Parts: sequence; structure tokens; C-alpha cells
Amino acid sequence: MSHGDKHCCHGHHPLPERGWVQFLLLLVINEEPMHAYQLSEELEKRRLVRKDRFKTGSLYTILNRMEEKGILSSQQEESEEGRPRRVYSITETGKSSLKNGLEHMLRRKRLLDELERYYQQYFPDAQGNGEQENA
Repeated sequence: MSHGDKHCCHGHHPLPERGWVQFLLLLVINEEPMHAYQLSEELEKRRLVRKDRFKTGSLYTILNRMEEKGILSSQQEESEEGRPRRVYSITETGKSSLKNGLEHMLRRKRLLDELERYYQQYFPDAQGNGEQENA
């Protein structure tokens, strides 16, 4: 790991080990600003989180922490139902964190690809060719 991405996401270890949910939120918000309920639905629709992953309020806690860290910003907007809601947008700091996280994951993927090639070369008769069945 290079010094440049050692402390991505404001002092947190690079993704995906920590901050996985935050990383997924950044992915979605980078495409389009959204409110919390919309984010939860989008993450479920894309199968990035399991259905009903977020308890009431837990997503707001995560979003508020991300805003405190400066990786998101938000503003109050009127909803179609007339109730105000907070819409979250990614900041430049958030884009940098997302980019660093994606670069880290691509390096990890290259390593895993190399390990898979090694496995196939030295253990060609192994059951499932390195793939595990879903439990």
C-alpha cells in the first residue's frame, strides 16, 4: 500500500475491510444525490446490501457521520408529500475517498486474480476449481 492511500476516508483503513457501507453509499451518491430512504432502496435494488439491512435511524447515523467527516453534504428539500427531507450529495473529499477506495479494490482484485491463476496451475484437480458454493 502506498503512503497516498494509507489514510483514505479520513484516517480509516482503506476499503473494503472497514467502511464498507460508507463505500457503497458513496458509489450510489456519486451518481446522483439522494435522500436516505432512496439510498436504502437503491442499495437493496442493486443487491449491494441484503433486504432490510438498515434499521430505522441507523442509515441516518451513518450519513450524519459521513457528513461530519466532510465526505457528504446535505440540504433540506421539500418532498412530494410536503414533508421536508434531507438530500445527500458527495463532496470533493468524498469523491477522493471513493476514488482511493476503488483503486485499492482494483489492486486487491489483481492480487486475487493472480492467486486464482496460481491455484489453477498448482491444484488443477481441486474440486470446484477454486469456487465455493453459496451456503
